[in-house]
Amino acid sequence: MAKYNFLLNGAPAEVDVDASTPLLWVLRDHLGLTGTKFGCGAAQCGACTVHLDGEAVRSCVFPIDAIAAGAKVTTIEGLGKDGLHRIQQAWIDHQVPQCGYCQPGMIMATAALLAAKPRPTTADIEASITNICRCGTYARIKQTILALHQ
Repeated sequence: MAKYNFLLNGAPAEVDVDASTPLLWVLRDHLGLTGTKFGCGAAQCGACTVHLDGEAVRSCVFPIDAIAAGAKVTTIEGLGKDGLHRIQQAWIDHQVPQCGYCQPGMIMATAALLAAKPRPTTADIEASITNICRCGTYARIKQTILALHQ
């Protein structure tokens, strides 16, 4: 067990966990933030996507000891500072979710893409948003991301 200090959704966080504990389980089991979902446990589906220092990471395979002291972790709960983030609102406006399980990861991946490329092309979206949606809402996701910069 070791102590890890980082910024979580803009506030200081400290956990005392085994060094190999994946960030996903630190967030869910130790810090009570259940918006980040477990999907595959192999970094393939993206349901567990969070931001680490602004970059999208698959938290199910990201060990807590790989996080530098003072690093900034943002989860779906921290995306909107004063209510819904514009991406979350767009998801609602365009009726993107079906079952919704994968959507926190999709939204976090989209936020990272738009931070890097505010006006992504369809090719950018297809290359960057590699999350899996079992309901197949990919067309609505693409349309919504493209609509965010119109």
